[in-house]
Amino acid sequence: MRLPEFSQPAKEGKPGVKIARFLGKRIAQQSAHRAGLRSFIRYGWRWSWRVATFVTIFNMVSTGLSVYRNKTTISNFASAGAFTGALFRMHLGLQGLAGGFVFGTAFGIPAGGLLMTMQKLAGETLQEKRNRERRELYEQKLAEWQSRLSVMEVLGQTESNAQGGSETEQARESTSY
Repeated sequence: MRLPEFSQPAKEGKPGVKIARFLGKRIAQQSAHRAGLRSFIRYGWRWSWRVATFVTIFNMVSTGLSVYRNKTTISNFASAGAFTGALFRMHLGLQGLAGGFVFGTAFGIPAGGLLMTMQKLAGETLQEKRNRERRELYEQKLAEWQSRLSVMEVLGQTESNAQGGSETEQARESTSY
């Protein structure tokens, strides 16, 4: 009868398994940290592009909804999260699509709330900034239009004065002969 592996003495060890022995706790911690860093560098790029793509799509959808609706609400972020989550889980079928939808909505709502809170704390929301910039642009164009209009009026007066002046000169010339 053969005994399970865990009852074997630890001295024998398993073939092919490398066990590192460290002289102190600090050296063991440093080795573990280095191994973790190596793993992060080796495998981190696999997740970085996925996260970057997810965030980009989420921001594009939420910003598009905010501009289209002309207001920023939590439902914009929930919709953006649902769309992005469903898009990333679409390849798993209908269940994956539904799961991504729920997962995206569940994370889109707090993300949107956090963003809206940070904007409020900054002093100006994106909606207020958009309205302010639109108003400033309108006022700038109105000022340009009014200055062009006043230039046109001045040119018109100058032209009418020139025509009126030439008529009086012609009248003087005709009376002097």
